[in-house]
Amino acid sequence: MMKKALICGISGQDGAYLAQLLLNQGYTVCGTSRDAQISPFSNLVYLGIRQQVKLESMALTDFRSVLQVLTKIQPDEIYNLAGQSSVGLSFGQPVETLESIATGTLNLLEAVRFLGKPIKLYNAGSSECFGDTGDTAADETTPFRPRSPYAVAKATAFWEVANYREAYGLFACSGILFNHESPLRPERFVTQKIVAAACRIAQGSKEQLYLGNMQIQRDWGWAPEYVEAMHLMLQQQQPDDYVIATGESSSLEDFVSAAFASVNLDWREHLVIDNSLLRPTDLEVGRGNPAKAENQLGWQAKYKMKDVVQMMVKARLAKS
Repeated sequence: MMKKALICGISGQDGAYLAQLLLNQGYTVCGTSRDAQISPFSNLVYLGIRQQVKLESMALTDFRSVLQVLTKIQPDEIYNLAGQSSVGLSFGQPVETLESIATGTLNLLEAVRFLGKPIKLYNAGSSECFGDTGDTAADETTPFRPRSPYAVAKATAFWEVANYREAYGLFACSGILFNHESPLRPERFVTQKIVAAACRIAQGSKEQLYLGNMQIQRDWGWAPEYVEAMHLMLQQQQPDDYVIATGESSSLEDFVSAAFASVNLDWREHLVIDNSLLRPTDLEVGRGNPAKAENQLGWQAKYKMKDVVQMMVKARLAKS
Protein backbone atom coordinates (compact mmCIF):
# COMPACT_ATOMS: atom_id res chain seq x y z
CA MET A 1 0.00 0.00 0.00
CA MET A 2 1.24 3.46 -0.91
CA LYS A 3 1.36 5.61 2.21
CA LYS A 4 -0.14 9.07 2.28
CA ALA A 5 1.52 11.90 4.21
CA LEU A 6 0.10 15.30 5.11
CA ILE A 7 2.73 17.99 5.68
CA CYS A 8 1.45 21.09 7.47
CA GLY A 9 3.80 23.95 6.70
CA ILE A 10 5.07 22.42 3.46
CA SER A 11 6.17 25.81 2.10
CA GLY A 12 8.99 26.16 4.64
CA GLN A 13 12.53 24.76 4.56
CA ASP A 14 11.78 21.52 6.42
CA GLY A 15 8.44 20.94 4.71
CA ALA A 16 10.02 21.11 1.26
CA TYR A 17 12.91 18.75 2.07
CA LEU A 18 10.55 16.34 3.85
CA ALA A 19 8.22 16.33 0.83
CA GLN A 20 11.20 15.46 -1.39
CA LEU A 21 12.27 12.64 0.93
CA LEU A 22 8.76 11.14 1.15
CA LEU A 23 8.19 11.35 -2.62
CA ASN A 24 11.47 9.49 -3.13
CA GLN A 25 10.16 6.81 -0.75
CA GLY A 26 7.00 6.35 -2.79
CA TYR A 27 4.56 8.31 -0.62
CA THR A 28 1.61 10.30 -1.89
CA VAL A 29 2.39 13.74 -0.44
CA CYS A 30 -0.20 16.39 0.40
CA GLY A 31 0.77 19.74 1.84
CA THR A 32 -1.10 22.58 3.47
CA SER A 33 -0.64 26.30 3.67
CA ARG A 34 -2.98 28.98 4.98
CA ASP A 35 -3.95 29.91 1.42
CA ALA A 36 -2.75 27.34 -1.11
CA GLN A 37 -4.24 29.41 -3.96
CA ILE A 38 -1.84 32.33 -3.52
CA SER A 39 1.19 30.75 -1.82
CA PRO A 40 4.06 30.56 -4.35
CA PHE A 41 5.59 27.40 -2.77
CA SER A 42 8.96 28.62 -4.05
CA ASN A 43 10.89 26.01 -2.04
CA LEU A 44 8.98 23.20 -3.75
CA VAL A 45 9.70 24.87 -7.10
CA TYR A 46 13.42 25.15 -6.18
CA LEU A 47 13.52 21.39 -5.46
CA GLY A 48 11.59 20.62 -8.66
CA ILE A 49 8.69 18.86 -6.89
CA ARG A 50 5.91 21.48 -7.00
CA GLN A 51 3.80 19.46 -9.48
CA GLN A 52 4.14 16.17 -7.56
CA VAL A 53 2.55 17.49 -4.37
CA LYS A 54 -1.20 17.92 -3.78
CA LEU A 55 -1.85 21.23 -2.01
CA GLU A 56 -4.72 22.21 0.27
CA SER A 57 -5.63 25.37 2.17
CA MET A 58 -5.84 24.83 5.92
CA ALA A 59 -5.87 27.18 8.88
CA LEU A 60 -4.40 25.24 11.81
CA THR A 61 -5.98 27.63 14.29
CA ASP A 62 -9.44 26.75 12.92
CA PHE A 63 -10.60 23.31 14.15
CA ARG A 64 -13.24 22.93 11.44
CA SER A 65 -10.64 23.62 8.74
CA VAL A 66 -8.27 21.00 10.23
CA LEU A 67 -11.02 18.39 10.52
CA GLN A 68 -12.20 18.99 6.94
CA VAL A 69 -8.73 18.54 5.46
CA LEU A 70 -7.97 15.41 7.53
CA THR A 71 -11.31 13.89 6.49
CA LYS A 72 -10.68 14.70 2.83
CA ILE A 73 -7.01 13.58 2.63
CA GLN A 74 -7.18 10.62 5.07
CA PRO A 75 -3.42 10.58 5.74
CA ASP A 76 -1.44 7.75 7.31
CA GLU A 77 1.13 10.21 8.66
CA ILE A 78 0.90 13.89 9.58
CA TYR A 79 3.96 16.12 9.95
CA ASN A 80 3.22 19.34 11.81
CA LEU A 81 5.88 21.84 10.74
CA ALA A 82 3.55 24.85 10.59
CA GLY A 83 3.40 28.00 12.70
CA GLN A 84 5.36 31.19 13.25
CA SER A 85 8.98 30.09 12.89
CA SER A 86 11.12 33.03 13.99
CA VAL A 87 12.41 33.44 17.55
CA GLY A 88 13.18 37.12 16.94
CA LEU A 89 9.76 37.85 15.46
CA SER A 90 8.01 36.12 18.37
CA PHE A 91 8.90 38.97 20.73
CA GLY A 92 6.89 41.32 18.49
CA GLN A 93 4.08 38.84 17.79
CA PRO A 94 3.69 36.74 20.96
CA VAL A 95 -0.05 36.02 20.57
CA GLU A 96 0.17 34.98 16.90
CA THR A 97 3.18 32.80 17.82
CA LEU A 98 1.38 31.04 20.66
CA GLU A 99 -1.81 30.51 18.67
CA SER A 100 -0.18 29.28 15.46
CA ILE A 101 2.04 26.80 17.32
CA ALA A 102 0.17 25.72 20.48
CA THR A 103 -3.46 25.99 19.32
CA GLY A 104 -2.50 24.64 15.89
CA THR A 105 -0.89 21.54 17.39
CA LEU A 106 -3.81 21.01 19.77
CA ASN A 107 -6.31 21.18 16.89
CA LEU A 108 -4.36 18.51 14.98
CA LEU A 109 -4.18 16.23 18.01
CA GLU A 110 -7.86 16.67 18.78
CA ALA A 111 -8.85 16.06 15.14
CA VAL A 112 -6.78 12.84 15.04
CA ARG A 113 -8.36 11.69 18.32
CA PHE A 114 -11.86 12.60 17.07
CA LEU A 115 -11.47 10.70 13.78
CA GLY A 116 -10.31 7.58 15.64
CA LYS A 117 -8.12 6.36 12.77
CA PRO A 118 -4.55 5.04 13.26
CA ILE A 119 -2.89 8.26 12.07
CA LYS A 120 0.70 8.87 13.18
CA LEU A 121 1.64 12.44 14.07
CA TYR A 122 5.06 14.08 14.08
CA ASN A 123 5.33 17.45 15.81
CA ALA A 124 8.19 19.88 15.27
CA GLY A 125 9.58 20.64 18.70
CA SER A 126 12.51 22.98 19.24
CA SER A 127 15.79 23.11 21.14
CA GLU A 128 14.78 26.68 22.08
CA CYS A 129 12.57 25.06 24.75
CA PHE A 130 15.66 24.16 26.80
CA GLY A 131 16.81 27.75 27.23
CA ASP A 132 20.38 28.12 28.45
CA THR A 133 21.97 24.75 29.15
CA GLY A 134 25.48 26.11 29.73
CA ASP A 135 28.15 23.48 29.17
CA THR A 136 25.68 20.60 29.33
CA ALA A 137 24.40 19.07 26.11
CA ALA A 138 20.61 18.86 26.35
CA ASP A 139 18.90 15.50 25.96
CA GLU A 140 15.29 14.24 26.26
CA THR A 141 15.39 14.46 30.09
CA THR A 142 16.71 18.04 30.30
CA PRO A 143 14.06 20.36 31.78
CA PHE A 144 12.61 23.18 29.68
CA ARG A 145 13.40 26.80 30.56
CA PRO A 146 12.05 28.69 27.50
CA ARG A 147 13.41 32.21 27.00
CA SER A 148 11.25 33.56 24.14
CA PRO A 149 7.54 33.56 23.22
CA TYR A 150 8.48 31.13 20.42
CA ALA A 151 10.08 28.72 22.91
CA VAL A 152 7.11 29.01 25.30
CA ALA A 153 4.76 28.09 22.42
CA LYS A 154 6.94 25.15 21.33
CA ALA A 155 7.14 23.89 24.94
CA THR A 156 3.33 24.07 25.19
CA ALA A 157 2.94 22.07 21.97
CA PHE A 158 5.47 19.48 23.20
CA TRP A 159 3.46 18.81 26.36
CA GLU A 160 0.19 18.70 24.40
CA VAL A 161 1.68 15.92 22.25
CA ALA A 162 2.93 14.01 25.32
CA ASN A 163 -0.48 14.39 26.98
CA TYR A 164 -2.45 13.04 23.99
CA ARG A 165 0.02 10.18 23.61
CA GLU A 166 -0.40 9.15 27.26
CA ALA A 167 -4.09 9.93 27.71
CA TYR A 168 -5.48 8.59 24.41
CA GLY A 169 -2.77 6.26 23.10
CA LEU A 170 -2.09 8.39 20.01
CA PHE A 171 1.04 7.62 18.00
CA ALA A 172 2.40 11.16 18.42
CA CYS A 173 6.06 12.21 18.63
CA SER A 174 7.97 15.43 19.01
CA GLY A 175 11.38 15.91 17.46
CA ILE A 176 13.36 18.39 19.54
CA LEU A 177 15.47 19.75 16.70
CA PHE A 178 18.48 21.96 17.20
CA ASN A 179 19.30 24.61 14.57
CA HIS A 180 19.38 23.19 11.07
CA GLU A 181 20.10 25.22 7.96
CA SER A 182 20.09 24.96 4.16
CA PRO A 183 19.90 27.05 0.98
CA LEU A 184 16.12 27.21 1.54
CA ARG A 185 16.48 29.40 4.62
CA PRO A 186 15.09 32.92 4.07
CA GLU A 187 17.42 35.86 4.79
CA ARG A 188 15.65 36.76 8.04
CA PHE A 189 17.49 33.79 9.52
CA VAL A 190 20.93 34.95 10.58
CA THR A 191 22.74 32.04 8.87
CA GLN A 192 21.38 32.91 5.42
CA LYS A 193 21.84 36.64 6.13
CA ILE A 194 25.56 35.96 6.73
CA VAL A 195 26.00 33.67 3.72
CA ALA A 196 24.16 36.06 1.38
CA ALA A 197 26.20 39.07 2.54
CA ALA A 198 29.52 37.21 2.20
CA CYS A 199 28.62 36.14 -1.35
CA ARG A 200 27.49 39.64 -2.40
CA ILE A 201 30.63 41.25 -0.95
CA ALA A 202 32.77 38.65 -2.74
CA GLN A 203 31.04 39.70 -5.97
CA GLY A 204 31.89 43.37 -5.44
CA SER A 205 29.20 44.76 -3.12
CA LYS A 206 30.49 47.49 -0.77
CA GLU A 207 27.94 46.69 1.97
CA GLN A 208 28.69 45.91 5.61
CA LEU A 209 27.20 43.00 7.55
CA TYR A 210 25.32 44.08 10.69
CA LEU A 211 25.05 41.53 13.51
CA GLY A 212 24.23 41.52 17.23
CA ASN A 213 25.76 39.11 19.76
CA MET A 214 28.66 37.28 18.10
CA GLN A 215 29.43 35.08 21.12
CA ILE A 216 26.25 33.01 21.14
CA GLN A 217 26.87 29.35 20.44
CA ARG A 218 24.55 27.05 18.50
CA ASP A 219 24.51 23.42 17.41
CA TRP A 220 24.08 23.88 13.63
CA GLY A 221 23.15 20.98 11.35
CA TRP A 222 22.04 20.33 7.77
CA ALA A 223 18.25 20.42 7.26
CA PRO A 224 17.97 17.65 4.60
CA GLU A 225 19.44 15.21 7.16
CA TYR A 226 17.13 16.37 9.94
CA VAL A 227 13.96 15.57 7.99
CA GLU A 228 15.19 11.96 7.70
CA ALA A 229 14.99 11.78 11.51
CA MET A 230 11.38 13.04 11.44
CA HIS A 231 10.40 10.23 9.09
CA LEU A 232 12.26 7.60 11.13
CA MET A 233 10.36 8.59 14.31
CA LEU A 234 7.06 7.59 12.71
CA GLN A 235 8.47 4.22 11.54
CA GLN A 236 9.20 2.97 15.08
CA GLN A 237 7.12 0.43 17.04
CA GLN A 238 6.41 2.92 19.83
CA PRO A 239 5.96 6.72 19.72
CA ASP A 240 8.60 8.72 21.57
CA ASP A 241 10.37 12.08 21.60
CA TYR A 242 13.93 12.57 20.31
CA VAL A 243 16.62 15.26 20.38
CA ILE A 244 18.07 15.77 16.90
CA ALA A 245 21.43 17.56 16.81
CA THR A 246 25.04 17.25 15.72
CA GLY A 247 26.35 17.30 19.30
CA GLU A 248 28.82 20.10 18.46
CA SER A 249 28.40 23.82 19.08
CA SER A 250 30.04 26.76 17.33
CA SER A 251 29.88 30.48 18.02
CA LEU A 252 28.22 32.89 15.62
CA GLU A 253 31.70 34.34 15.13
CA ASP A 254 32.91 30.91 13.95
CA PHE A 255 30.00 30.72 11.50
CA VAL A 256 30.75 34.20 10.11
CA SER A 257 34.45 33.40 9.87
CA ALA A 258 33.77 30.16 7.96
CA ALA A 259 31.34 31.88 5.56
CA PHE A 260 33.74 34.70 4.67
CA ALA A 261 36.75 32.35 4.50
CA SER A 262 34.93 30.19 1.95
CA VAL A 263 34.85 33.20 -0.41
CA ASN A 264 38.43 34.20 0.53
CA LEU A 265 37.52 37.23 2.65
CA ASP A 266 38.44 38.33 6.17
CA TRP A 267 35.13 38.82 8.00
CA ARG A 268 36.62 41.46 10.36
CA GLU A 269 36.85 43.91 7.47
CA HIS A 270 33.13 43.71 6.67
CA LEU A 271 31.31 43.39 10.01
CA VAL A 272 29.54 46.01 12.14
CA ILE A 273 28.15 45.15 15.59
CA ASP A 274 24.64 46.61 15.90
CA ASN A 275 23.17 46.61 19.42
CA SER A 276 19.65 47.16 18.08
CA LEU A 277 19.81 43.55 16.85
CA LEU A 278 20.18 42.17 20.39
CA ARG A 279 17.12 40.24 21.66
CA PRO A 280 15.39 40.97 25.02
CA THR A 281 16.53 37.50 26.16
CA ASP A 282 18.78 35.16 24.22
CA LEU A 283 20.47 31.81 24.75
CA GLU A 284 24.22 31.91 25.26
CA VAL A 285 24.83 28.27 24.37
CA GLY A 286 22.74 25.68 22.57
CA ARG A 287 24.13 22.15 22.38
CA GLY A 288 22.30 18.86 21.90
CA ASN A 289 23.01 15.27 22.85
CA PRO A 290 21.58 13.09 20.05
CA ALA A 291 22.61 9.73 21.64
CA LYS A 292 19.03 8.42 21.89
CA ALA A 293 18.33 9.12 18.21
CA GLU A 294 21.57 7.36 17.30
CA ASN A 295 20.78 4.31 19.47
CA GLN A 296 17.07 3.94 18.72
CA LEU A 297 16.62 5.44 15.26
CA GLY A 298 20.08 4.72 13.86
CA TRP A 299 20.28 8.42 12.95
CA GLN A 300 23.49 10.45 13.09
CA ALA A 301 24.40 13.84 11.60
CA LYS A 302 26.98 13.53 8.84
CA TYR A 303 27.42 17.28 8.32
CA LYS A 304 28.71 19.76 10.89
CA MET A 305 28.73 23.57 10.90
CA LYS A 306 31.64 24.06 8.48
CA ASP A 307 30.11 21.64 5.95
CA VAL A 308 26.77 23.44 6.24
CA VAL A 309 28.39 26.83 5.59
CA GLN A 310 30.21 25.54 2.50
CA MET A 311 27.08 23.97 1.03
CA MET A 312 25.04 27.13 1.66
CA VAL A 313 27.72 29.34 0.07
CA LYS A 314 28.03 27.02 -2.93
CA ALA A 315 24.25 27.08 -3.50
CA ARG A 316 24.13 30.87 -3.10
CA LEU A 317 26.91 31.45 -5.63
CA ALA A 318 25.24 29.04 -8.06
CA LYS A 319 22.01 31.08 -7.87
CA SER A 320 23.67 34.48 -8.44
